[in-house]
Amino acid sequence: MAEEPSSRPAPGPRWLSSAQQRAWRAYMDGHQRLMSELNRQLQRDSDLTLPEYRILVLLSESPDLSLRMSDLADGVLSSRSRLTHQIRRMEALGMVRRTSAEEDGRGVRAHLTEEGQRRLHTAAPGHVTAVRRDFVDLLTPEQLTVIGEVFELIDKELNNRQ
Repeated sequence: MAEEPSSRPAPGPRWLSSAQQRAWRAYMDGHQRLMSELNRQLQRDSDLTLPEYRILVLLSESPDLSLRMSDLADGVLSSRSRLTHQIRRMEALGMVRRTSAEEDGRGVRAHLTEEGQRRLHTAAPGHVTAVRRDFVDLLTPEQLTVIGEVFELIDKELNNRQ
């Protein structure tokens, strides 16, 4: 026996209001423009991409200047395969090296090299200047606090869904 169709129509999408749509589009456009500008600045001034810079920063902040590739992928919000390709390119440029994970021998660790440290130290002053000019200094302290709180909430919520 066939099931009778529900008499209740399926709910449609909850369309965005004008204010919500304005905020969403402003975020998308502003974020994309900001990331593109920061990437251009790094490439122009330091011959690094923004993803390379992020990897160098995370490695430099780890106690022994190394991280398991899985932890590094989580830190830069990248798939493991994409990160592996990125690390391979950076390894060819002498910025990182890979070793087997000493803890269990199954994983791989990425290590920051002296060349990677040099490139990071060279790039950091120009990058922080661009971040200040194009983001931090445009906002009030209160706006920065709100942005931090909002994106911590979004990150936590989306991370919990995985």
